[in-house]
Amino acid sequence: MPMAAGRARFNGRWRRRALLAGIGLSALLAVGAGWLYRQLRGSLPQLDGSATLAGLSAPASVERDALGVPVIRGEDRLDVARATGFVHAQERFFQMDLLRRTAAGELAALFGSMALDLDRTHRVHRFRHRATQALAAAAAEERALIDAYTDGVNAGLAALAAPPFEYLLLRLAPEPWRAEDTPLAVYAMYLNLQGQQWPRESTRGLLHDRLPPALADFLDPPGTEWDAPLRGEALPSPPIPSPEVFDLRRQSVADIVPPNPRTPPPPAFALFPPVPTDESEAASGSNNWAVAGRLTAHGGALLANDMHLALRVPNIWYRATLAYPEAGGERRITGVMLPGAPAIAAGGNGHIAWGFTNSEGDWADLVILEPGADDDHYPTPDGPRAFTHVRETLTVKDGSPETLEVLETVWGPVVDRDHWGRRRALRWVAHGPRAFNLGPQGLERVDTLEAALAVANRTGMPAQNILLASADGPIAWTIAGPIPRRFGHAGRVPSSWADGRRGWNGWLEPDEYPRIVDPPDGRLWTANGRVVDGTWLERLGDGGYALGARAGQIRDGLRSAQRFDETSFLTLQLDDRALFLQRWRDLLLAVLTPSATRANPRREEMRRWVADWGGRAAVDSVGYRLVRAFRLNVRERVFAPLTVACLHADLRFDYTLIRQHEGPLWQLVVQQPPHLLDPRYADWSALLLDAADATLAELNADGQSLSKKSWGNYNTIRIQHPFSRILPWLGSWLDMPARTLPGDLYMPRVQTAENGSSERLAVAPGREADGILHMPGGQSGHPLSPFYRAGFDAWAGGQPLPFLPGPARHRLTLRPEAR
Repeated sequence: MPMAAGRARFNGRWRRRALLAGIGLSALLAVGAGWLYRQLRGSLPQLDGSATLAGLSAPASVERDALGVPVIRGEDRLDVARATGFVHAQERFFQMDLLRRTAAGELAALFGSMALDLDRTHRVHRFRHRATQALAAAAAEERALIDAYTDGVNAGLAALAAPPFEYLLLRLAPEPWRAEDTPLAVYAMYLNLQGQQWPRESTRGLLHDRLPPALADFLDPPGTEWDAPLRGEALPSPPIPSPEVFDLRRQSVADIVPPNPRTPPPPAFALFPPVPTDESEAASGSNNWAVAGRLTAHGGALLANDMHLALRVPNIWYRATLAYPEAGGERRITGVMLPGAPAIAAGGNGHIAWGFTNSEGDWADLVILEPGADDDHYPTPDGPRAFTHVRETLTVKDGSPETLEVLETVWGPVVDRDHWGRRRALRWVAHGPRAFNLGPQGLERVDTLEAALAVANRTGMPAQNILLASADGPIAWTIAGPIPRRFGHAGRVPSSWADGRRGWNGWLEPDEYPRIVDPPDGRLWTANGRVVDGTWLERLGDGGYALGARAGQIRDGLRSAQRFDETSFLTLQLDDRALFLQRWRDLLLAVLTPSATRANPRREEMRRWVADWGGRAAVDSVGYRLVRAFRLNVRERVFAPLTVACLHADLRFDYTLIRQHEGPLWQLVVQQPPHLLDPRYADWSALLLDAADATLAELNADGQSLSKKSWGNYNTIRIQHPFSRILPWLGSWLDMPARTLPGDLYMPRVQTAENGSSERLAVAPGREADGILHMPGGQSGHPLSPFYRAGFDAWAGGQPLPFLPGPARHRLTLRPEAR
């Protein structure tokens, strides 16, 4: 009994201690949760009331509608820039930080050694140094605008009760915004939009160096029958080379087998959506088109624009209306902005509307550096030169700093060595003095098409196809961005510039830029493909034009009607008809002959799905997914033996960077030349049937039936916050909802799992109240904000949202500092 009583007393004391410990732990957790909640709430932007913003000449206002879209109104343009910086910092500062750090190669300071590979790659460009140079050369008006914006950003950041929540997770304090960070945000877009140009040029160089000329020309055509330029016709395809030029039947099997194992590329930093290497091409690009006033009921021109980029949280663009007084009224500009810069990127001002697509002209060249007298010298037209050695310090969170030595030449930095071991320097417009200015801001003030064209041709930005629509009816196309004056070469393959016979000689002036104004049929369209021919094409070069299938579908859609409005434009933006794959569907049905299906019942099931494919990239279409995968499997089997010599020479070789490869691919499967068939196949029918079987094997790999393998099952969007890529358990809190969506690469509705329309707009200048604009995410970068996901459902469902902000739900007054 005494022992039992002792145990009871012990158990009682243990329970009391456990209870007290539990209470203490609960209190600690409650305090911690309360602190975390206060920090998260404290980093929300201020929506109402008033705040002090030093430097304003008069009070400014920020009125937000139900979606969080602001009207930012100030006494003058500088006040608007200052207030815009305040708003951007409170809504999107972490996104801005990532943009500047991506361009500058400074991500490891936030994320540690996992970001070093990306930093090493980008720091070679020394964009922070170039941004400083760009600011020093900026016009006084532009510099004042950037300075006002910078001051506003830092004031907005300081006004938050707590830093943006991402810095809480990183255990770091945000660094202030600097004036040179605005050019860096634009340089980040250069990397995004032009960063594939020199890998593509390297691929072309390998083709032409390792293969017979006729075969290289055939595999690297300048265009195809799908071309849909504004000026000129489709370019003829090079002929299939004869057996005397190249004959796979004379190759041993060992000669046509790719190197194994292939060295994998370095892993991409998980912060950003990966480039879809298994696809026909990356989904970044864009569509825009315009019709003249004679094709609208109101007589004004109408513009559509949807820019295709990696989809992420928050969305790359920020919607806004900027307003300030001008003689006789108020200047109002509405559209989308790049947080980090104070200008509307795409939109309209009531007189002119403008939109962009990536031009894909040739804006970069790889310069082969011939050996010099020693390893520290290289020849130039002016004699031997020593490399300039620049030591860059890479800061690494929780690690030691790393020193990166950059070799500079008269043409640009050394970026790699080719398959012969020769150093190569990069000559790129982004490194030049015309790469950056606030040209888009100049579009805010223009009232005529001619004035807008003049501004566009002087703009410092990644060279874009800009379409302009005027309230009085006319439309126009030109290039916005710097164009190099290339001489002695076309720029398609790497070459030596040592003898002075090849190179760049300055820049084209605005009167040399190609322009198309008020075309006879009143229609203009671009979709990253070749736009012009002849002398104009020689000036622009070919940096990797997209296949013309998407542009052709848009062109034909515009030619099929005589009257347009915003709703019909949105319908065309959402066009998911699979016209490009129609012939591949017919080919697959022809491959699945009665004898082939009798030999394998799974082929018969495949044939039924393909026959009933529906002709669209629809979420419920199994047949579409089968046809698409079949084409990619055919492509692999056709091109691998033809290009294997390039892969043996350089494991970085990637033939899919040749974006016109559909031309030679279709010629080969239609004409079926025996001498260009992989000798492991008895005939072309065997290759095609093997591709069909491989498609079945891929889709059945998990044991599920084909009925479960719809296009939507594959094309489920993943729009993620950068942190959920690193910490997936945060996804339910930070990411947009997963949705199965229609669309694909070769149609107006471009959509893959992680790439697609970063905005869709349709607007007639002067009639903005009828316009449409939606985005794949909300205005705010804060997950506790009511605007974090606002608008996503409309974008995913293809539903229109108003171009203009709606009635004000929140009003913030920004007041000058008291004197």
